[in-house]
Parts: sequence; C-alpha cells; structure tokens
Amino acid sequence: MLKKLFIYLAIACCNGAGDVLLKRGMDELGEIHLNNPAHIFSAFLNPWIVVGILFLAGFFYSYLTALSWADLTYVLPATAFGYVVTAFLSRFFLHEAVSPWRWAGVLLITGGVGLVARGPSLTERRDTNQLAAQKEQHELA
Repeated sequence: MLKKLFIYLAIACCNGAGDVLLKRGMDELGEIHLNNPAHIFSAFLNPWIVVGILFLAGFFYSYLTALSWADLTYVLPATAFGYVVTAFLSRFFLHEAVSPWRWAGVLLITGGVGLVARGPSLTERRDTNQLAAQKEQHELA
C-alpha cells in the first residue's frame, strides 16, 4: 500500500512540477514560431526546461510503474491529482492568477479521483479453464 501511495504521489508531483518548470523556461525563452525551427532547439539550453524534462521523465517512469500493476482506468484518473499540484505551483511559483472557477474545477476533478480510487485497482481475470468449468456446471443444472 505504501508503494502505491509513493508512486501516485510521484506521478502527481513530477507531472505538475515538470509542466510548471517547462512554462518557467518558456517564459524566459519567449515565443517560438514554426518558421524558425532552430529556435526550439535553444530550449534545451535553458536549465528550467532541462529540469522540467527530467521531472516529466520521472512522471513517465512512475506512470509506467503504476500501469504494470493496476488497470489503466484506475491509474489515468489518479494522474488527475497532478492538476492540484499544477494549479498550486502555478499560483505560488509562477504567480499566475488562478480564479475561483479554476480552483472549483480542480476540486471537482480531485473529487472524481476520490471516487475512482475507491474501486479495485486491478480487474480480476479468471482462468479460461475455470470459466469453461463454471459454464458447463451451469448448463448441467
């Protein structure tokens, strides 16, 4: 149980922090235009963007780990808790204005995640031989 909690926290924190760090780096870099593709490569020289990419790599590793022992329908909604981290960091680290409507949306998403988390994390898969035996037994009755 502690392992799962750690992985879900890593998913939320790495995702939110990575996105915020990318935004911070892009604010320093400025607008990118498609007619100047070389400009995008200068992003990889910005330390905020490099650290953001590392955080997003940590998110991806944690996400793959969670998918290895839980259903996608359980893991994907749990990643939505990253919205809370993103909103919080955006407000206090990037000094963005987060309206009450946005906070309400974040709380609504978090509530939905709570509903999903109450169910089983992995669908039980029955052995095909066991299913065939149950079907045969039902037909005989």
